[in-house]
Amino acid sequence: MVESWLVLAVFVAANTAAAAGGAIFTPGAWYKELNKPSWTPPDWLFAPAWTLIFALIAWSGYTFYMAAEPGERLVPLIAYGVQLVFNFGWSALFFGAKRMELALIDAFLMLAAIAVNIALFWPVSEQAALFLVPYFAWVTFATALNYAMMRKNMKYAGGAA
Repeated sequence: MVESWLVLAVFVAANTAAAAGGAIFTPGAWYKELNKPSWTPPDWLFAPAWTLIFALIAWSGYTFYMAAEPGERLVPLIAYGVQLVFNFGWSALFFGAKRMELALIDAFLMLAAIAVNIALFWPVSEQAALFLVPYFAWVTFATALNYAMMRKNMKYAGGAA
């Protein structure tokens, strides 16, 4: 029972670290001034959406870990970590560096990492894999939004701010 709580705490901590990218690199005035597509969600929606998604990602990792045999865990958990690193990196690139084109590349890499993560979790725990599907859907939407904003704000291409 103690191990179970410890495992869950590790996954919550890993996701909190990834989510910190959004707290460290905030949208700020630069983001408010961007030309955005009409289908951009209201600003207030992002925090609760990401909170729910990070909770699902953490639960997915926990569910996978508890279902997997020790010898089955390494590669899928590396993929899990990789997608979290790309997640942190997106905020750093988009909001921190104001490099929408690099953030877009990161977003595509994140989508690929999430897809790999789902594929690796599936044989061990379909439930763990399915907990990642809303994350994949949201990042797909966010990638399209990133692209649309980049197109509408070409003056920021290449890092000019």
